[in-house]
Amino acid sequence: MAWNEPGDGQKRDPWGKNNRKPDGKSPLDDLFKQAKKLLGSPKQMSRNLITGVIVLLVVGLLLSSYTVIEARQVGVVLRFGGYSRTLGPGFHLKLPQPFESVEKVDIARVRSVNDKVTLLTRDENIIAVDFTVQYQVTDAQKYLFSLNDPDGTVQTAAEAAVRSVIGGSTMDQILSGGGTPLVGQAKQAVQKTLDAYSAGMQVSDVSFQSVAPPKDVKDAFDDVNNAREDKQSSENAAQAYASKVLPIARGDASRIAADAEGYKAERIARAEGDTTRFNLILKEYKGAPEVTRRRLYLETMEQVMANNTKVVDGSGGHNIINLPAVSGDTTSTVPATSATVNAVVPASVDAPVTDDKGKQP
Repeated sequence: MAWNEPGDGQKRDPWGKNNRKPDGKSPLDDLFKQAKKLLGSPKQMSRNLITGVIVLLVVGLLLSSYTVIEARQVGVVLRFGGYSRTLGPGFHLKLPQPFESVEKVDIARVRSVNDKVTLLTRDENIIAVDFTVQYQVTDAQKYLFSLNDPDGTVQTAAEAAVRSVIGGSTMDQILSGGGTPLVGQAKQAVQKTLDAYSAGMQVSDVSFQSVAPPKDVKDAFDDVNNAREDKQSSENAAQAYASKVLPIARGDASRIAADAEGYKAERIARAEGDTTRFNLILKEYKGAPEVTRRRLYLETMEQVMANNTKVVDGSGGHNIINLPAVSGDTTSTVPATSATVNAVVPASVDAPVTDDKGKQP
């Protein structure tokens, strides 16, 4: 319990009568006397105090007269709060505080900001975009003095750039794999804004982590995407079928064209041969008409009768005609009479055709 709490406080009061010595002095008086002996007189006390302050000031000045900049950092020296110079990595001397101070900036660290915003597209659809911007400090002086909140400025500039590129695109363009050009446009827009502010920062990457419609309309957009994928699948199948069929059709067309050319050449050659043969026969016919006529008739009848299996004998059965065996028949040649044949063989070219009784039909 404290000495000043209710109760027997007189026994606990250091200034109370019960705590005083027989001579009436308090124990605190001895403490004051001992402290006075250590510090000396008031004049000596003032000197010791001034000496201590001077020693502390000198030590403080010595400790603040240098700085060490790490390999990943640069140091911006401020003299009375204003920019003086920039220090590279290593050990450097400077004026002690409060004359000069050093702000160390890590220029090798990749900083990043991210945000998720809901945007309106060009075709008046709503889409949620989760984006990340990565950047590095390239000029420590501009980074410290050009902007009050550099990281907040990057986030604001990134959001403005994303709104600009998304607002200028349609929903189908964004969701159908056209986001890569939009990322490049957003990166250029952010860098342009930072350069206009002389921010001393370089944007290294802008990425869209998630681009999706809001949850309220997600099912409808999923149906649209599935239909688009089915369309693409059908187009790919049709293209594969066309790639398979067209070469075959081209080959057939080439073959038909080649056959037609061959048939054309054949018909022309045959026609020319027939013309030449006719001219030769005409020449012979002019020289011996009767003989030529008889020969042509016999050759024609030979070709016609070669394919007939029946012959009519007009001589009244006095001549024996040997008939060739029918194709596939194993019997030998059979003599034919006028009763078993149906064709007529005239005696000569000029002789009239008669029936089996010798009458003209």
